[in-house]
Amino acid sequence: MSRYTAGMDRRTFLGTVGVVVFAAPLAVEAQQAGKVHRIGYLGTSPPSGTAAPLWDAFLQGLRDHGYVEGQNLVIERRWSEGKAERFPDLAAELVRLNVELIVAPSTPNALAAKQATSTIPIVTVLVGDPVATGLISSLARPGGNVTGLTTQATDWAAKRLQLLKEAVPSATRVGILWNPTNPAHPPAFKQVERAAATLQVQIQSLEVRTAGDLDVAFSTVTRDRPAALMVSDDQVTFVNRRRIVDFAMGARLPAIYWARSYVDEGGLMAYSANLGDLFRRSAAYVDKILRGAKPAELPVEQPTKFELIINLKTAKALGLTIPPSLLARADQVIE
Repeated sequence: MSRYTAGMDRRTFLGTVGVVVFAAPLAVEAQQAGKVHRIGYLGTSPPSGTAAPLWDAFLQGLRDHGYVEGQNLVIERRWSEGKAERFPDLAAELVRLNVELIVAPSTPNALAAKQATSTIPIVTVLVGDPVATGLISSLARPGGNVTGLTTQATDWAAKRLQLLKEAVPSATRVGILWNPTNPAHPPAFKQVERAAATLQVQIQSLEVRTAGDLDVAFSTVTRDRPAALMVSDDQVTFVNRRRIVDFAMGARLPAIYWARSYVDEGGLMAYSANLGDLFRRSAAYVDKILRGAKPAELPVEQPTKFELIINLKTAKALGLTIPPSLLARADQVIE
């Protein structure tokens, strides 16, 4: 039986997205027959637990386009294990393997891949602002060897703070776990600061560059007791999501996260694009590029599905009553 309450899918937000359909010539189709493609995947950690559905969505997307690992596809996986400093070496290794393209989901991964090669196509999934971070020239015409999907995470960061304030109206100070060395985070943090001024919330910066910084952040939270916690999207926080969720629960601290996997682990709330949908859709870029499309001419897509997920069991454990108006807007509620 599903862990989610039946009938709780309430809302799908539709965003604007440009879709370009490429017709593959018959000659290209003939060339594909019997060929085994080799691609690289530059990721954060091997898929397991609550993160496994994202990898499964990517593989399903590939199958939808006719690619089956072990039959006509080889995937060279490289994982940083939550250590961003490993990305350059891992990206260089994939380049040496002469893969046909590299899937680099997030901003640090993609930047490392782009630094390693200017010729091998790179497909993104969760990058924040690819123009501001220098990955592409524009969404409509990327102009280089990078294309894929973007989350445009700066706006979401402010939205998360707003939702957290709705869930905890009495919150006047909110701690934010973020990584200033993640290229996507500084602009997102500025967006949160502007939203905080409007919401009359004081922001407490909790910088987490490595897993070792979590202990310092936790000690600061324990000492200063902010009313709530906001966790930004980063490989350090994602790899350590169980640890972060357990700390928030032990400290009886309402928290909002950037991905549903945190809520699956017992976290209170999450708001983001539907990450499984993004990973599935990224396979379409893999397919187009393997068929001969140039990444410079493939428009970068934005999310079409967003989700607000609330864990009522966690809310009850925290002694928190979620306002009905917020529950009514949730896409899924975990009982």
